[in-house]
Formats: sequence, structure tokens, C-alpha cells
Amino acid sequence: MGPLAFVVLAFVAFSLPPYLTGDRAAARVQSDWGPHYALLVVHVVFASVAILACVLQVWPWFRGRYPVWHRRVGRVYVWGGVLPAGVSGWIIGYMTPFGPVAWSSNVLMATLWLLFTWLGWRAARRREFRDHRKWMIRSFALTVSIISNRIWGAVAFIVLDGRIPEEDVQNTIAGISTWMGWVVPLLIAQWWLERKPKRKTAPAVQRETVNV
Repeated sequence: MGPLAFVVLAFVAFSLPPYLTGDRAAARVQSDWGPHYALLVVHVVFASVAILACVLQVWPWFRGRYPVWHRRVGRVYVWGGVLPAGVSGWIIGYMTPFGPVAWSSNVLMATLWLLFTWLGWRAARRREFRDHRKWMIRSFALTVSIISNRIWGAVAFIVLDGRIPEEDVQNTIAGISTWMGWVVPLLIAQWWLERKPKRKTAPAVQRETVNV
């Protein structure tokens, strides 16, 4: 949990401040579409709430020691994080200036993010806690995928720089990073959910005692 918390806090500390100044030129994504900047600010602010809240939500010690606060932070995650961030993200993703590949990724990712979170919330309301855990792990994977998005973007830039026409670089990098950014974490989360735990083998001495 320590490394996860450190990475999330560092990412939010780096990403959030430029969107709190009201300076449109400071935004890391520029668009000529009028409402884009306002929706981008909404998305970044509430996505920051979501990613900070989900660190507490996946912490086993916190869940076990403070179940009431787990539920309270969960409500913040759903209603004060994912819902506004997902809806605004869907809109700005639909209006992305980075071409059809990034467009399809952004719209699908935002849709799945909202869907998984709603399914997890509904399962909790029905006290179906096993399903709640599974859906929220998938939601968590999409929440933190913005971090891996940046990593894939840097890798794509290093690999593609100078190898494709300059006018295609931005859209190509955006397409690669948006798809890889959330698909890889979601696949890892699904593998984690489907993995079979190793069976514990009884100690040799204990087996010999049983046989005797």
C-alpha cells in the first residue's frame, strides 16, 4: 500500500494544480471546442477525488478496522469521484482532438468505468459483497489507469519519435496510450480475480504423524 499511496499522491500533486488556476493555456490538453476546458477541469478535479479515495478503499487494514469509514469513503468515491469524473470524461472523450482511435478508447473506457462502479455499488446495496469486491477491483483498475496512460505515452513517444510523419505523432501516441493505459490494468485485474490460490501443503512431519 505504501508504494501505491506514494505514486498516487505524487501523480495528483503533479497533475491537479495546473487545473486549479483557471488558466486555459495551462491545460495539458488543448481543444477549440468551447466547453472543453470547463469539463476538463471538472474531470481532473473529481478524478483526483476518485483516485485518492480508492487508495483507502483497497487497503485491507482500513476496510477491516474501519468498516463504517470504508462505506463513507466508498460513497465519496462513487458519487463525488467516479460519477462526475466519468460523465465529464465521456463528453470530453467524445470531443477529443486526438482522432478516432483515442475517441473510441476514451468513450469505451468512461462507459466501463461508470458501469463497473455502478455494478459494484449496486452489489454492496444488495449485500452481495463478493460481487461488490470484484466490480470495485475492476473500477479501481480503470481509476488508476490514468497513471499507466502517462507511462505508455512516454514509451510510445520514445519509440515513434522520428519514425513516423511529425503531423501523425500526437494522434498516434494518444491512440496507443489511451488504449494501453486502461486495457492492460483491466486485464491484470481480471487475471487477479480469476487466479487460483495455491493449495497449502501440510508439513511433512504432520503428514507422517497422520500416517502413523
